[in-house]
Amino acid sequence: MQLEGPEYLTAASAKTALSAGTLTAVDLVSACLRRIATRDSDVGAWAHLDADKALAAARACDVARAAGANLGTLSGIPVGVKDIIDTADYPTENGTPVFAGRQPEADAYIVSQLRAAGAIILGKTVTTELAFFGPGKTKNPHDPSRTPGGSSSGSAAAVADFQVPLALGTQTAGSIIRPASYCGSIGFKPTFGYASRTGVLAQSAPLDTIGGYGRSVADISLLMDAISGFDVADRDMASGDKPSLFAALAVPLPRAPRFAFVKSPAWPLADAMTRSSFEAYAAGFGARAEIVEAPLPGEFEGSLRLQQIVQFSDIARNYGPIADAHPSLVSDKLKEIIAEGRTFSNADIAAARAEREPLYDALRPILVNFDAILTPAAPGPALVGLSATGSPMFNALWTYLGMPCISLPLLKADGMPLGVQLVGARGTDASLLRVSSWLMEHAK
Repeated sequence: MQLEGPEYLTAASAKTALSAGTLTAVDLVSACLRRIATRDSDVGAWAHLDADKALAAARACDVARAAGANLGTLSGIPVGVKDIIDTADYPTENGTPVFAGRQPEADAYIVSQLRAAGAIILGKTVTTELAFFGPGKTKNPHDPSRTPGGSSSGSAAAVADFQVPLALGTQTAGSIIRPASYCGSIGFKPTFGYASRTGVLAQSAPLDTIGGYGRSVADISLLMDAISGFDVADRDMASGDKPSLFAALAVPLPRAPRFAFVKSPAWPLADAMTRSSFEAYAAGFGARAEIVEAPLPGEFEGSLRLQQIVQFSDIARNYGPIADAHPSLVSDKLKEIIAEGRTFSNADIAAARAEREPLYDALRPILVNFDAILTPAAPGPALVGLSATGSPMFNALWTYLGMPCISLPLLKADGMPLGVQLVGARGTDASLLRVSSWLMEHAK
């Protein structure tokens, strides 16, 4: 059934309609706000929302368009911003009462880029506690008795529920890809260092990555093109211009893609329904594309722990002082991880970081011979209950290795979305999106 109304448009379709004059920014923002008003009590995706502010920005955009101004690539498109990303006109509370009422003085670098591209910041989306495991108020839009995942809970749910066409997320283990899988949106984590983290809550510098959500692969390309400008203040960003991901999607693939079906070390953690669904999916392509089961080299045994050592030790360093100063305002789970992170010696941490490049090198035969790795995005459909946000183990390895990943809403289990995760070699973000677009078009 074709859904009607501006709120159901993808960002790419809305961009076309705005440019053609068949849609105004005010109409688009108003439709999103009506959807939020109708659904907010069930989903709870927003931490901060100011309808008047968003509508004023939309009116200004329409006036500029009518005057023939040179508009940005996201002019008139509403975007949700995860509430660990600083905004000068909205509080940024990091999902914890410790920072209640915190008002940044300046936008994060990526928010300033969104504004320069003409995007309308619709509001701040709910995050888990300090972008870790402590759940926020958000529920799964398909079933409010289930988790939306974390930590980018509100962003994934708002996009999936047609409340906003685009939203920013962050990932240190599985915080973009897992919520996308649970909620049925498209979630993208680019190559490490693709977008600036200046003005974003720091959890683990070797892992923290900016990405986001859309309802089409083209949406993802538009969002990432808008926020990928070089920031000298983020030392993990590579200098130089990046090719347009949106333009890359217009280049047809020379052949059907080849996928390596990988049962990562997390495979035993998937439920039986998920394992059988993916095995059937991989076997059911026929002549449309080649999917070959590709075992990981032996070096990957025990690799899941490496990401945890890096992440947990950094959480202890970055969040430990917060918990020490405000013990009554921090969850027991976070205190437990801080305590674990403090047990790692400098030698443990250095060894965990040193394994990253050898492991990536061990993957090269797969990366050279296949267009992408195909693997589950989560251990199963969204968990029933709101006290936990699920395991990131199907995502953490790829985050540790700095590789681009995307979750595509192509499967269902137990009546809920189940994401197909594609993983690419570092720096192949454009190619990964092209292959993802092909899969969305051909694999249904």
